[in-house]
Amino acid sequence: MKNRAILVVSFGTTYPQTLEETIGAIEREIEKAYPEYFIRRCFTSGIVRKVLYQREGLQIDDVPDALERLLEEGVTEVAVQPTHVMHGFEYDKLQSQAVAFTGRFPRLSLGRPLLSSTADYQEVVQALRSEFADPLADPQAALVLMGHGTEHFANACYAALNDHVRAAGVRNLFVGAVEGYPEVDDLLIRIKESGAKRVVLAPLMVVAGDHARNDMAGTGPDSWKSRLESAGYPVTCILKGLGSYRTIRQIYLSHLREIL
Repeated sequence: MKNRAILVVSFGTTYPQTLEETIGAIEREIEKAYPEYFIRRCFTSGIVRKVLYQREGLQIDDVPDALERLLEEGVTEVAVQPTHVMHGFEYDKLQSQAVAFTGRFPRLSLGRPLLSSTADYQEVVQALRSEFADPLADPQAALVLMGHGTEHFANACYAALNDHVRAAGVRNLFVGAVEGYPEVDDLLIRIKESGAKRVVLAPLMVVAGDHARNDMAGTGPDSWKSRLESAGYPVTCILKGLGSYRTIRQIYLSHLREIL
């Protein structure tokens, strides 16, 4: 009987297809690497869990319920690995929820989010260079990645990622945030300075959900696509979350290995 579990913690998404292409892909890769562990899914967003239950009949635990369930099943070792991009409010909440179970499991460990060390930033830049090789090789193109953004001080990760992009010698990749700095207006200045003639837009989020479909690629006047087109740039949108890319999934796996 398995008495060890890996709890994969995500914010969640209400889009079933992108869920399986991103979060599901991360979970499957973990399951393949660690067949001796239970792999369990949980979402931190109560709204997402409620919508999925009402619309799809999917019941997904939050972190406390998932940990209680594992205790009831006799699991003694739990590794909690988030799919969060940064150490923001959601990760703070996850930490406090995990700490509440300290002492109830013989062993309980918590992994790091995607961007949490200098090495992480460097690896993510290399992953982006690999996954977006075509637009980055085009001197006429600017690759613009939309992150979520937050009022948490961890929002500084977007500026840090831009710095690492430049340090790697990449001049036509720009990272911004829909709810933080750099905003699309900041990026428009940088795109103009780069001399790019067209823009490729993609989400810097694990899933390509509401923000990617509406705030990034939507037809409304305030979407990033519309704003960039209004500035005179032809725009191509890529609706794939970071979890779709194996190079990114491997970084999450490396963080998981640290805590097993």
